[in-house]
Formats: sequence, C-alpha cells, structure tokens
Amino acid sequence: MSAVEQMQTPDPWLQSPGAPLTRADLDRWPDDGRRHELIDGVLVVTPGPAFAHQDIVASVLVKLRLACPRELCALPAPFDVVLAEDTVVQPDVLVARRDDFATGELPGPPLLAVEVLSPSTRRFDVMVKFSRYEAAGCPAYWVVDPDTPSLIAWELRDGAYVQVAKATGDEPARLTSPFDVTVVPADLIS
Repeated sequence: MSAVEQMQTPDPWLQSPGAPLTRADLDRWPDDGRRHELIDGVLVVTPGPAFAHQDIVASVLVKLRLACPRELCALPAPFDVVLAEDTVVQPDVLVARRDDFATGELPGPPLLAVEVLSPSTRRFDVMVKFSRYEAAGCPAYWVVDPDTPSLIAWELRDGAYVQVAKATGDEPARLTSPFDVTVVPADLIS
C-alpha cells in the first residue's frame, strides 16, 4: 500500500470529525501508556502521572483498603468506570461493591471516587469530573491536593454534592461514606 493510500485509509478506531466517541471506540484505542478517558464523547488524554502523584495515590489506596469492608473493593487507576456510553473515567482511586465489577470495568458510578490533583489535571478534576460524578450519582467524591496538602470530601445529597469535610495538613478528616475512615492529608505525603 502506498503512503497516499495509507493516508486515505482511516484508522479503524477513529470516528469521523465531529462525531462523539463511545465506549466501543475507546476500547479500540491503542495503548500508548497515557490515560484515556471520555467525557461526553470527547477523548481526554493525559500523560502518565509523576512519582509524587502515584506515591499519594498509593497512600490513599492503603488507607482505604485497611478500612474497607470485605464486600467492597478499593482499586487504583487505571480502571475504567463507565458513567455513560460516552463518558468513561479512571479515578485515581475508587471504591465499589465487589459484585458491581465487570471484567475490566465498573459499569456505573463507584461508591467513592478519589482524584489526586496534579498541575495538568487540577481544573479538570475539580470541575469536569466533579460534575460528571455528581450527575452519574457517585455517592462520594474526594479531591486530594498534594501542594497544600489538603483533602476535600463531598457526598451526594438530593442529587447534588455537599461538602462534608475539608482538612489541611495535620487536621483529620473523619469520613463515613462509603465506610468510616479518618484521613490526615499530611500523612498521605511521604
């Protein structure tokens, strides 16, 4: 096949310009080591996280797994959470009922989504993901800011997120959803 023919032959995983992508399109996307998420049919690609980010993710995961009841499971990214046919996200840490997992994905919102902020995703996590988790009915959402360090936690009440905790540095955040756990933001940073 000539170079011109190759240029005219569309890649099988690309949609026509302007057409929203779906979960099926995302499944065909090549694995290039980056995080691929869909928000309302738009592909969002972010670079692999830095060491400090992953270190905090690991601390959050350990904290949650130690407190997690057996019927629930806490997992780190990358793990697809399908909020809608055109919205697939990968929270840094998620908690869901073991029975709710399907092979390779969580078909629906988790009980808890946790995002660790980084310079490239800060606004996206606080604004876009916040609204998508809320609209999908995710009962609890936490954001950990390593720069402060701080944690803000929201719980879903009557279809809208309400802030239930905000802790900075050595202040403890006592949280009850999806289970009882106390998090001290400074302890998440090694």
